[in-house]
Amino acid sequence: MKKKTMVIDLDRCIGCYSCEVSCKMENSVALGVNYNKVLTLGPTGTFPKLEMYYLSVLCQSCKDAPCVEVCPTKASHFNENGAVLIDKEKCIACLSCMEVCPYGARSFNAEAKVVEKCTLCEHLTGGELPACVKVCCAKARYVGDADDPNSIVNQKIKDAGKDNVFSMPDEGNTPTVRYILHGKTAKWQKREKWQFFPES
Repeated sequence: MKKKTMVIDLDRCIGCYSCEVSCKMENSVALGVNYNKVLTLGPTGTFPKLEMYYLSVLCQSCKDAPCVEVCPTKASHFNENGAVLIDKEKCIACLSCMEVCPYGARSFNAEAKVVEKCTLCEHLTGGELPACVKVCCAKARYVGDADDPNSIVNQKIKDAGKDNVFSMPDEGNTPTVRYILHGKTAKWQKREKWQFFPES
């Protein structure tokens, strides 16, 4: 079974926000809404020993996605690539999926009256990469199959070493997005809760 996901190399990310902008342009995302958001973590430490890094956050492509489980109309679903998507024709805007997402990675489009989120640009065809991956000038973003040991995402994880690979807290949802961060760049900031985006 396929499980499309992303690996983001925080050692390489320069915080240019190209991924945010390209995502909004590709998906016609409304003002005030983000499918993909870059957070600045830091600076931390004591001068002159300071650390800071940019954390690009998005839907965590959970294997046991609670949003899919609670959706009464099956609007939230897995497609054949294992991507978590929303069928806007079926969405009744009950907001149940937003309530159960541990990361607040879904947004309500008040005009269209549907819930929206990152789709890993599954609408693009012919093997075209997601917009955020294509425009990343630092080459910090990779997309591939988490269940394929030979995929680019698993190669990057292996090359980085398990001590330098992180993920968002797992609350039984099994997030698959991984972040590479070596100690030479900064220390991974642990948090009990990650609410990426403001609640709608």
